[in-house]
Amino acid sequence: MGKRHEAIGIKQTIRFEWMQKAANLLLAGLDAKTIRQELHEFLVDRKGNGSEGERSDQTRTFVVNNLMKIWVSPDPELIPFRDASLAFLRDNPSMALVVHWGMVSAAYPFWFNLARQTGRLLALQNQVTHKQVINRMKEQYGDRSTISREGQRVIRSFVGWKVLRDADAIGCYKNGNANLIVDPKLTLLLFESALLANPEAKSPLALLQNNPAFFPFHISTLTGSQISQNNDRIEVISHGLDEVLVRLK
Repeated sequence: MGKRHEAIGIKQTIRFEWMQKAANLLLAGLDAKTIRQELHEFLVDRKGNGSEGERSDQTRTFVVNNLMKIWVSPDPELIPFRDASLAFLRDNPSMALVVHWGMVSAAYPFWFNLARQTGRLLALQNQVTHKQVINRMKEQYGDRSTISREGQRVIRSFVGWKVLRDADAIGCYKNGNANLIVDPKLTLLLFESALLANPEAKSPLALLQNNPAFFPFHISTLTGSQISQNNDRIEVISHGLDEVLVRLK
């Protein structure tokens, strides 16, 4: 795996409205230095739980760094995907949550993988616990001391984005709001984010279509020809009579 795929990197809760702020500053045409300054000013009294209150310089810097790496200054291999996502967001602001989900998943595969484990568990049971999700993440990333702490921040981000809800018992979570996706271009942005989060950058289409990391979304079924027609960054390869493989070009 590459550095991006091995890293955890999310040191604070990332709220949806903060992602919106970063993307809107980028859409306004501001340069990276100005956007960084604007984000620091915006977050000076905003906390991860949604309340207002003074933040330390360190915790604010953690969040700003995450937002910059997701939207403003992503890794070079993510720039074409970022540009396509930004263009879609400009034309379809009502689909912002889906676009942001794809961006953070690509920039921080830890987010994507935690979503995948959460989705797997929710497919089997009505609610999941922090412990269940973290134990599965440790199987993938190793028993690092940061897995539980930073995993909890991602889970709280999911709650803040309303794709998970707090259950009655502390540390338990239920499914939240479901987001219907009918635009094939948006579906393909999600698929592309999954390929970018995968160190092999490829997947059978059937597995991609039903990836549990997309648990907050209802996704329309796409054919290989639809993918080829709507996204020139994904290659479609046929295997046998009925198996289709997709990979990044």
